Amino acid sequence: MELFWARGYEHASVAALGEAMGLSPPSLYAAFGSKEQLFREACDLYGDVEGDIWLAMDAPNALEAVAQFLERTARSFTRPDKPRGCMIVLGGLHADAEEPSVAEEMRARRATSFDQLKARFDRAVSEGDLAEGVDTAAMARFYVAVQNGMAIQARDGADYDALMQVARGALLAWPELTKPRPRRPS
Repeated sequence: MELFWARGYEHASVAALGEAMGLSPPSLYAAFGSKEQLFREACDLYGDVEGDIWLAMDAPNALEAVAQFLERTARSFTRPDKPRGCMIVLGGLHADAEEPSVAEEMRARRATSFDQLKARFDRAVSEGDLAEGVDTAAMARFYVAVQNGMAIQARDGADYDALMQVARGALLAWPELTKPRPRRPS
């Protein structure tokens, strides 16, 4: 998992993966079937062990959920004992040409971030925490873009404090994002 996380799908060779796991390439293929399947399983493991960012969605209100989400992101993406950034955001960005199914898988996994944030914002509307007419999809898209940018910044060397500056800046957009939008005529 950490080799794919650090190098991405394209740059993690079967030889390096086997070495990291103590397996010969034939044994790796016997155990997982393909590099692609091993990558999928590594992504599943990543979600299981690194998914505490999403505990923020249990916060009592939507603003606190986003604040915790961004703070947890900053902390997770800059731990000294782990690769920097996010495996799901950065792990398969260039797989279109080499492995289109890997690229599609990664797009689908990244889409779950949007889905989870939108669901939290929709819940906030239904609970009266956010006003009717708020564009919850636009809000989710914005905060996913911020998180994706934080992944890139972390990979490029930004530390926790720098990512928290990004998070604080993104929270300044909250009042504008939470204004109800007039419905467009059909």
